[in-house]
Amino acid sequence: MNILDKIIERKREEIAVSKSHTSLEQLKSSELFERKNYSLKESIKNKSGIIAEFKRQSPSKGIINNNVQPLEIASAYEGFGASGISILTDKDFFGGSFEDILKVRNHINIPILRKDFMIDEYQFYEAKSIGADVILLIAACLSPNQVQEFTELAHQLDMEVLLEIHTEEELKHFNSEIDLVGINNRNLKDFKVDLQHSVQLKDQLPKDTLSVAESGIYALEDFHFLKEKGFDGFLMGEYFMRNPNPAKAFEEFSLSI
Repeated sequence: MNILDKIIERKREEIAVSKSHTSLEQLKSSELFERKNYSLKESIKNKSGIIAEFKRQSPSKGIINNNVQPLEIASAYEGFGASGISILTDKDFFGGSFEDILKVRNHINIPILRKDFMIDEYQFYEAKSIGADVILLIAACLSPNQVQEFTELAHQLDMEVLLEIHTEEELKHFNSEIDLVGINNRNLKDFKVDLQHSVQLKDQLPKDTLSVAESGIYALEDFHFLKEKGFDGFLMGEYFMRNPNPAKAFEEFSLSI
């Protein structure tokens, strides 16, 4: 069993517990459920294209930064031109929580991506109830039919969809309703990074698809390489979070691009 299989197995357990504690009706009664969402598509077109991530840890890197607060970092990300904020909500493997989004939502005016392993309709109502604007669909743990159904549900809830792919086979998960396609430079099964492989996948997408390079962007040169190859957006977390002062790291990066 690889790490992705372990995460999905644990996620099913979490969802079952959440359903037993909080009903759909309770999620729908959340104060944030009725808010008008921000568009990540439009923000990427009009700003830097960077989706800056708040991430405490990961299965491949362990603890990245446990000494910072989400509002402080998210405010700096917005202040220095991020197109959106990605916030991990998986607890066991990434050290995230719903609270990390809730602490930020009413204090910033750019889209928030709930980054998690979305495998059940219930999670979409959760995302809406905590103020997420965008959800991540990971092709590696979903069927093409599930991607279609989840995309339709997300749109019904006024949220956009970022579909993440890593292999040529996963291109079959794409459909015309998808808002953005993220190409993960890091293989979720063995964590190897290959920027050129991502470029090859991007070139097989329909020409008008908004593309996002995800993970493994460790240097300014990586960013420029991917931008020159036509990527519209760049999901970056570890590059900033591994710095003792992620806010300063993002400021310096944004001034240099």
